[in-house]
This record gives sequence, structure tokens and C-alpha cells, in this order.
Amino acid sequence: MRRIWLGLVAMTTVGAAPSYHGEVRPILERRCVGCHRTGEIGPMQFGSFAEVRPWAKSIRQAVAKGTMPPWHADSAKSVAFHNDRSLTAAEKKTLLDWVDAGAPEGKPGAATVSATPAGGWQLGKPDLIVRVPKMPIPASGTIQYTFLVTPTDLPEAKWMAAAEWKIDQRSVVHHINAFVRPKGSSYVADAPAGQFFVASKASRGARRPDEREADRRELLLGYEPGYRPIPWGEGRAKLLPKGADIVFEMHYTANGKALSDESELGIYFAKSAPKERVLTITPADSAFAIPPGDGNFPSSTGATLQRDLTLLSMQPHMHLRGKSYRITARYPDGRVENLIDVPKYDFNWQTTYFLAQPKSLPKGTVLECLAHFDNSPNNRFNPDPGQTVRWGDQSWEEMNIGFMEVVFPAAADPDVVTLSGTTRPGSAAPTR
Repeated sequence: MRRIWLGLVAMTTVGAAPSYHGEVRPILERRCVGCHRTGEIGPMQFGSFAEVRPWAKSIRQAVAKGTMPPWHADSAKSVAFHNDRSLTAAEKKTLLDWVDAGAPEGKPGAATVSATPAGGWQLGKPDLIVRVPKMPIPASGTIQYTFLVTPTDLPEAKWMAAAEWKIDQRSVVHHINAFVRPKGSSYVADAPAGQFFVASKASRGARRPDEREADRRELLLGYEPGYRPIPWGEGRAKLLPKGADIVFEMHYTANGKALSDESELGIYFAKSAPKERVLTITPADSAFAIPPGDGNFPSSTGATLQRDLTLLSMQPHMHLRGKSYRITARYPDGRVENLIDVPKYDFNWQTTYFLAQPKSLPKGTVLECLAHFDNSPNNRFNPDPGQTVRWGDQSWEEMNIGFMEVVFPAAADPDVVTLSGTTRPGSAAPTR
């Protein structure tokens, strides 16, 4: 009799529907709450059952279609990434079963710790904060790239173990890039310190004949929709030279309401000298011309490694006509390996993909970036399929940039790659 009773209990437990507090909340906290909380990009909050329950049917629809959580890399054609937001098959089934069962609450468990520390910094209190001092955003019109030069005035060079954006007005921020500009650099050299400044293309593209890229500027950290802060890892850091400036390159898009933005960049200094230096490389094709109506226009660029490197992260960048993006490694022995394949690029969610296992790449490896653009009427985001589209700052123009973070010994020469720029002859260097 006892044996039969235990069997009935087991059968009842196995058949029970998932509950919010039992199985669903841990999934949402792992995959969704990072964006669906106060101050983040998600349009609704998922911090409690009361907040989640009204959205149960929408959650089911997004999970069934695979649109949420947003993740655009094809796992079958890409390396593994440690910031992969995609749901496992078991997680999808749990969420779908929960909604189909009426989205039961279940018995509340222990309260969870907020995912954001006090002050809104996800990585903790920064050692240095660089602020945007109330940038006015008009309600309408085209807003040109605006620059802000902030001298650091540090008495010595510092290694940066991590950096993080805290964005104020997400609805109007197209992107913000923070560059490290060494003392004496030609990059936007005419921009006055501490003042908003619209730099000319000549100023943005300026370079002395003998000026190395590492002496001109280095991308510290970029923000685009979909950004999540991730440290570079133990023993790795980016360099902030003595006397260097932090240059903000800010791109805002009017949304019908006049606002002012006070975004902040937090910098975390390394506690000791790192073993490895992190550097962002930016192969770009700036010479393309996408014909009117072309639904699958290719654009390629790349970088050749001048020493052994380790690849840490990748971020494809295009605009509204972006269709797909692939980065491959062509090794010196002739082997070709897919590193990332994004079959359906989404301009509204631009992820930096951090490799689960940073990949060692030998000297002579060519990193090839292949973008495809859809300038046809079938692209519902296309501003005008009747136009020939070229490189430009605004969303209705286009870009092809393969942002990649690479790692090498901290004491080594930072000129580690040769950028091909474009597969077409006579291209100009991109000004972004």
C-alpha cells in the first residue's frame, strides 16, 4: 500500500504545471530581468509576479517566435559565446507550459537580490566617472555627431580593467563611443576641451603621415541598443596613457520630445599591472554604393594579424538596411573557420558577442567580415529603396564595421593588425 501511495505522489508531481516562483522566475532572472527593469531598455519590468503576469501571453508569443530574448548569432555556424541570451529547449518548454497552464504564481520563495547595485552601476562603483554635462536634444530634426573632449589629467598611465555605460536618455541615444586620445593626437584636434563640438569630416579623419593608430585614438567602449557591460577578464586591461583625453562621439536621434542627456561612463582601474592588453580593431568598408532595390548587396572588409593574438569579442555593425553579417578566420595553413554568423541582423539590438573560450589566432590569420544589405522594398525598415546608399553617419545611410577586441602581451607593440579597409580599390578610411 505504501509503495502504491508513493507512486501516485510521484505521478502528481511530474504532471504539475510550472509556477512563477518555482521554475519560471529563475529563467526570467537569467535571461530577461537584466533588460526588463527600471532604467534599462526593456519597455516593461519583470521584477515580480505582479509585473510579469499581465505580459504572460506576450511572453508566450515572443518565446514561440524566438524573438525574445534577443540573440541573433546562429549557434550552428558560430563559436560559443558566454553572454548567450538564447533560451534552451527546456527553458522554452517551461515558459510555454507555464503560460498554457494559466501562468500560476506558486508559493513565493526567498527574495532575490537586485541585479543592479546601488547607484545604478552594474559592475560596482567606478574609480573614475566621465559625464555628459546636459546635452540638449531637440524634438525634431537631424542631429549631427557631437563630440566632447574630457582631459583626464592623470599623473601617470593607468590600466583599465573594465568600463561601463550608464545611459540617461535611451530613447534618443543612437550610440555613444568613448575613445582614448593620446596626447598630441591628430584626431579631432580642433575640438575644444569640455565643450560640445560638431567636428568636420576632415577633423575626424585627420592623421599625420607618420602617426600610428595607437597614437591617434583607441576605442575604449561603445554603447548601442543591446549593450551589456562585461569586464575583459582577469589579467586583461586597456591602457589610458598619461595625459590622454577621453573623447565622446555622441549620436542622438530626435523622437518628438525635447530632452537633455546626462549619460555617464564609469572606468574601473586594474589593481595591478595586467599580463595582457586588450585592443579594439575596426575593419571597415567605407567605399560601397548599394544600388536602389538591391535586396542582397555584399560588402567585405578584413584585418590581417601581424602577430599571434587572442580574439575576445566581436560586434557586427550596420544600419537599417543591414541584412546579415559573418566573420570568418582564414588561417595561414588554408583552413577557414566561421567565428560568427548573424543571418538576420537587427539594427535595434546590436550585441557584442564575447567568446566562451577566447580563441588563439596565429600570425598571418585574416579576419574576414562579410556584410549583406537589403535595399529593397521588402525590407520594412528601409527608409527609401529608391536611393543609392553610401557610407554615412545617419541611420538612413549605411556602415560596415566589424568591431573586434583582441588580446596580446601587455608590453608588446600595439600595432598588431593591418586593416584591409575594403575589397574595392581607392577607398577612404572611415571617419567613425
